[in-house]
Amino acid sequence: MQAGGQADSAVWTVPNVVSMLRLALVPVFAVLIVVGEDVWALVVLAASGATDWLDGVLARRLNQVTKLGQMLDPAADRLFILVTLIGLTWRGVIPWWVLAVIVARDVMLAFLVRPLARRGYGPVPVTFVGKAGTFALLYAFPLLLLAAMPGGVGAVAHVIGWAFAWWGIGLYWLAGFQYVRHVRRLVTDDRGEAQTEGAA
Repeated sequence: MQAGGQADSAVWTVPNVVSMLRLALVPVFAVLIVVGEDVWALVVLAASGATDWLDGVLARRLNQVTKLGQMLDPAADRLFILVTLIGLTWRGVIPWWVLAVIVARDVMLAFLVRPLARRGYGPVPVTFVGKAGTFALLYAFPLLLLAAMPGGVGAVAHVIGWAFAWWGIGLYWLAGFQYVRHVRRLVTDDRGEAQTEGAA
């Protein structure tokens, strides 16, 4: 940890370990969903959602916000969302278009990596809207899995799960457009500075 309570370059911080544990749960969930162990899959999804909240709280309270953590947290979220989407789509719990819409947004953001890296910038900071969209999707998935159950529980889970899913998709794309606008502003500012220096 650096002076002033910062841990920018640290790796083995408490929040980072929590994020790594969430990453380790991804293949576990994939196996469970494929073999049809829905109860245990729900437990893993719930644990993933809890750790997603926990690592952010710990990072702030312990003053352990690191560069690795800023990359690990969204990477773990997106990987878990992708694997969950593929698993639930393969099981027929959600339609293919949901997978396509969410993956298309991440493909769009992937094209932002090169212009950022070329100018020496790191990943785009996660916004509140992006985090809210991720939370909504991570809540939607276990509910949609629970919706496959017969009876009243399944019916209620179906309605609430799709409500979270629609909100999550909307916020996910809204955050994506915010990221695009942020990168465009950075690129425009850099070009303006380069032209000013060239004219000097």
